[in-house]
Amino acid sequence: MKVYTSETQSTHRTKERIKVGIADFAVGIDDTTLVTSGLGSCVGIAVFDARQSVGGLAHAMLPTANDDENDAKYVDTAVPALVEEMESEGAVPGDLRAKLAGGATMFDFTSAEESIGDRNVNAARDTLDSLDIPLVAEDVGGGHGRSLRFSVRTADLRIRSANAGESTI
Repeated sequence: MKVYTSETQSTHRTKERIKVGIADFAVGIDDTTLVTSGLGSCVGIAVFDARQSVGGLAHAMLPTANDDENDAKYVDTAVPALVEEMESEGAVPGDLRAKLAGGATMFDFTSAEESIGDRNVNAARDTLDSLDIPLVAEDVGGGHGRSLRFSVRTADLRIRSANAGESTI
């Protein structure tokens, strides 16, 4: 299994808590909990197959890839790579669903362009749509950072923010 992280641990068939770093993703089964923190303009994309109890979480920094080799860094390459790893763990493409969090506007700049957070959210929606994965819940935008805790077993995505409190989608 290819996991985009600086750590050497494998996430293959574990039942534990797995930390997902920035520009990283991981896949788990059954009772695995996937966690990430430091989502500002980055997006956290949780994809799951509830029937097979397979789930994944990506922490993507930028909307579209360039020549960088780290697929997990970009929304448009992280989601397909995550789905491919999930399928290798038994996920069924037609049963996949997604939840999305992050994409904040952390700094107020005067610009005619969308913020990087907005572009990340739009890229996530577009990429999920292109893969025929329904987006069933989201907590995006605003001006606050987020930390995520995703339970593969229940498909609950718990979102914590110093400014906005805690919620579960």
